[in-house]
Amino acid sequence: MALACAAALPRPAAAQSESPPVAVERIVITGNPLGSERTTQPVSVLAGDELVMRRGSTLGDTLDTLPGVSQTGFGPNASRPVIRGLDGDRLRVLDNSGSTLDASALSYDHAVPLDPLVATGIEVLRGPAALLYGGNAVGGVVNVLDNRIPQAPVTRTGGAAELRLGGAADERAGAAVLETGGNAWALHLDAAARNTSDLKVPDHTPVADGEPLARTDEVRNSAAQTRSAAVGGSWFLPGGRVGLTVDHYDSSYGTVAESDVTILMRRNQVRAEGEWRLDDGLFSNLKLQARGADYEHREVEGSEVGTVFSSRGGELRLEARHRALGPLRGVLGVQAEKFDFSALGEEAFVPDTTTRRLGLFALEEMDAGPGTVSAGARVERADVDSDGGGRFGASRSRGFTLFSASLGTTMPLAPGWSVNANLASTERAPTYFELYADGVHAATGAYEQGNPALDAERGVSADLALQWKSGNSKLRAGLFTTRFSRFISLDSAKVSVDEDGNAVGSGGVPLYRFDAVKARLHGAELEAQTAIDAAGWRWAPSASADFTRASNLTTDEPLPRVAPWRVTLALAASRADWTLRAEVRHAGRQSRVPDGDTPTEAYTLLNLAASYRFTLAGRDALWYLKLDNATDRLAYNATAIETIRGLSPLPGRALATGLRLDF
Repeated sequence: MALACAAALPRPAAAQSESPPVAVERIVITGNPLGSERTTQPVSVLAGDELVMRRGSTLGDTLDTLPGVSQTGFGPNASRPVIRGLDGDRLRVLDNSGSTLDASALSYDHAVPLDPLVATGIEVLRGPAALLYGGNAVGGVVNVLDNRIPQAPVTRTGGAAELRLGGAADERAGAAVLETGGNAWALHLDAAARNTSDLKVPDHTPVADGEPLARTDEVRNSAAQTRSAAVGGSWFLPGGRVGLTVDHYDSSYGTVAESDVTILMRRNQVRAEGEWRLDDGLFSNLKLQARGADYEHREVEGSEVGTVFSSRGGELRLEARHRALGPLRGVLGVQAEKFDFSALGEEAFVPDTTTRRLGLFALEEMDAGPGTVSAGARVERADVDSDGGGRFGASRSRGFTLFSASLGTTMPLAPGWSVNANLASTERAPTYFELYADGVHAATGAYEQGNPALDAERGVSADLALQWKSGNSKLRAGLFTTRFSRFISLDSAKVSVDEDGNAVGSGGVPLYRFDAVKARLHGAELEAQTAIDAAGWRWAPSASADFTRASNLTTDEPLPRVAPWRVTLALAASRADWTLRAEVRHAGRQSRVPDGDTPTEAYTLLNLAASYRFTLAGRDALWYLKLDNATDRLAYNATAIETIRGLSPLPGRALATGLRLDF
């Protein structure tokens, strides 16, 4: 997965010094406020070479096939990550360790307002992270990092630019970053744009509402235009730093599910950050983050605006790292968030709501012989209020007091070998749509009915992994399990209703209700890589595999939209300025589906790539070429919802190229 290509696009100019590069093990940021070199939870990090070559048009597409990670795949423009079979509000997508303050968790056709093209790194934490980020991180965390608030002074002006062309959607994309500064300040500017056409796929017969359509080699209404821009800066003081950034993101894309509906989305955000080192007292370091965002998207049918979803939100987060208390190293924190949501129009299936959260957390760590042990707890208050009105009835208010705790250890066993173990108990408050939804949801093709009487979701998770590292060789094998005593599930009521929710014999839509059930998820993950020098080349084989089994214990059915077992084998070969890579991805047949869903067949994809480093006008440059799905295999995504799966196969054979220049 790592071609020898340039670092991620928005690399800080300060990093482009004339000194020889030094190999430094990257310190994981997500779920690691103490900056530990060894983390107890499984984390995947995309940065530098690997991120450049994996970047897709969406966050889900970029992360798909990482161990334990798949994507919702609502067409090529709206795809969130899925971690170990959990998605939606059970997976926290973060923007530089803070909330994205959007409506992407509400519906599968709502895109995440983050562009992978301008990310410097993406960290994926698999398993519960409720302790630090709230109960809605029970499945894991995806943290998208950029340098829009510079973390270090920039002593020279520099930047990078990248152009990308081709692919299954005929992508025309470009991005640029510029950074400048002095000994005590730094300024960051970036901009990106992407245009795509309807996605090309193998010739197939699409299915809509159970009925076959005309054969085609495109995904209907899947073209998109995306723009983003940001300006940010930091001021560095003897005892710390302060910074501020303003960013804008807008996107126009077809919904795929409906042939003439386009979503016009925008988000404006202001984010501030400060960090201070303290010489005296209990605490040694304080870190403060604050942000506010204004989000809106309009669903346009033809030339008429149908439904407008909008939200305004803010978040404040303070972390205080304390000095050693005997053997203990730790951090205390507080997190507050407010989120106002409204939906206006014919297809509004959720009332206007306000969600408030306030959480207090503590994480402590200590050495235990050659290893470490960590433990923590979080208390959180969540209030979810509905304005009601119309079919939503009277205004309502629900409050939840939540408690989460975790215990983890990492312990060396022998030279190069270690074992990680984690145990977590988590609670998650129901979302505004799980409580108050009452209407036809166009994306799912169902009438969704919330349950205002729902209690907090509760689960217990365990994770065990064996790791080995020696030089360029790595191996990790892990097992995980999560059992929910209360799992909020959207289940079929086995009846059809009209647009007002009244039962009908035929011609209606299926009624689905949110309810609490018992559920269990368990699985395994394996990843390995090495590097060998032979015949004048460096050969770097790698392999990964994962498996998740998810069951609704109340109905004795599988949970929906779970990826089948998957295996990826890859081989990269590097010599001088060239790198060649071949990858084979296999996904098994997914036949464990609930009543009303359809199985997906197994498939195997072949991906090829090449890259070449050279000098252009005295600047470092990289050219790369990728051929994805070289055999043009028709394949479907098991984690996509039923209404979209038959309309949007995986991309067909596609050739893409790109050029990157550092200056």
